[in-house]
Amino acid sequence: MRHAPRPETPRTGTRTGTVRAAKLRAAIADELPAAIELRHRLHADPRLSGDEADTARAVLDALDAGDGTPVAGTGRVVRVGGDGDASPEGPAIALRAELDALPIIERTGAPWASATGAMHACGHDVHLAALVAVCRAAARIGTELPIMALLQPREETAPSGAADVVEAGALDGVLAVIGAHLQPRLPEGVVSAVPGPVNAAADEFEITVEGRGGHAGYPHVARDPVLALCQSVVALQQVVSRRFDPVRGAVCSVGQVTAGSAPNVIPGTATARGSIRVMDDGDRRAAAGLIEEIVTHTAAAHGCAARVRVEEMQPSLHNDPALALGAAHHLAGLGVPVDGTFRSFGADDFSHYCHVTRGLMLFVGTAARDASPDAPGLHHAEFLPADPLVGRVADAYLAGYLAACETAPLA
Repeated sequence: MRHAPRPETPRTGTRTGTVRAAKLRAAIADELPAAIELRHRLHADPRLSGDEADTARAVLDALDAGDGTPVAGTGRVVRVGGDGDASPEGPAIALRAELDALPIIERTGAPWASATGAMHACGHDVHLAALVAVCRAAARIGTELPIMALLQPREETAPSGAADVVEAGALDGVLAVIGAHLQPRLPEGVVSAVPGPVNAAADEFEITVEGRGGHAGYPHVARDPVLALCQSVVALQQVVSRRFDPVRGAVCSVGQVTAGSAPNVIPGTATARGSIRVMDDGDRRAAAGLIEEIVTHTAAAHGCAARVRVEEMQPSLHNDPALALGAAHHLAGLGVPVDGTFRSFGADDFSHYCHVTRGLMLFVGTAARDASPDAPGLHHAEFLPADPLVGRVADAYLAGYLAACETAPLA
C-alpha cells in the first residue's frame, strides 16, 4: 500500500471548521455519562488477547451502528458519520482502540473491579469508551469524512493484532489512523502530540548457553553455563553504553533467566530472554548482530557454546508531522494542555499502521499532581485511571480526526 500524499501545511477552510468542531465536542460531552458506564462494564468483565469477542460485542452494541466487518479474528471495523456516505469503499479516517486485557489479578478495590483474573491494566477500557463517545457523536452530527472505528484485538501479545489488520487489507481507503493511549509519565489531562518517532521498535531475543553439567562441588570438571550466561547478561549492557551511538538510543533488558533443577547441580544448559529496543528501524539488524556477537564470545570464553534467536515484534512508531502539528493546534483550541516533547522506549503495535498510511499516536497523561514516582502505572494491578480521562481521550481522538481531515489529500 502507498502512503497518501502529505501536504506541507494543513489546509484551511474545510467543512470541518470551528463550528462543526464545537458541535462535535458538545455532542461528545452528551455521550460521556454513558461512555463512562460502558468503561465500568468493560473493566469489570475483561477478556484476554485472542478471546475478545464478548468485548467487541459490548462495544458494537454501544456504538449502535451495526455489526461492522470482522477483522484479525475477534476484531471489528465499523464506519460511522460522514455527510451521507459511510460506505465501506470510500475514504475514511480510522480511530483505533484495543480490545484486550492482561492476565493480572486486579487490586484496585474499585466497585467495578474485575474478579476474573484478567484486568484492563493498560487503559484499553478507557480508550474503547472514548471511541464510542466520539463515534456516536459523529453519527449524530455528521462529519466531513467517515470515521472507521477500528476495534483491534491482540495488542498485548504476539502475533500482533495490528499486523493482521494490515495484512487483511482493512486499511484500504483509510487516509489516516489515529490512536490515543493513557500515559502515567505525563501529568493528568495533558496530551502529547509529537511529530516523528515516539515509540521504539521492540524485538525479543532468546539466549541458550550450552555447557557441561556436573557436581557443584567439582566445578573444574564442568563447564558452567550459568556463569557464562550471567556474564553475558552483564556484557549485554555494552550494546547500549559502548556499542551504540548514544544520540540514536537503544535499550537492552533481560527479563527472564532459567537454569538448573537443584542447588548442588551445575546444569548443562541455561537460557535467558529479553527485549532490545531502538528508535530507528534501521538499527534493528545491527542490534541483533551485536547481541549475538557479545553472547557467543562471552560463552566461548567460559568454555561454553551459545546461540541467539531474535524475533522481530513491533517496528518503531513514527507520527506523521502534519497530523501531530494539526492535532496540537486543535487540542489547544479545545483548551487541552499539550506536550510537544514526550517520547518513550515503550512499544505499541499501532506502529504497523504508520508504515502503510499516515498515523498519529497521542498520549494522554494520568499522573495526579501529587502522585509519587512509584505510583501504579501501566500493567500494574493497582492502576486505575480516573473516569474523567474518558473525556480527555475523546478530546485526543477528536483533535486527531480534525487534523486528519484538514491534511487529507485533495481529490
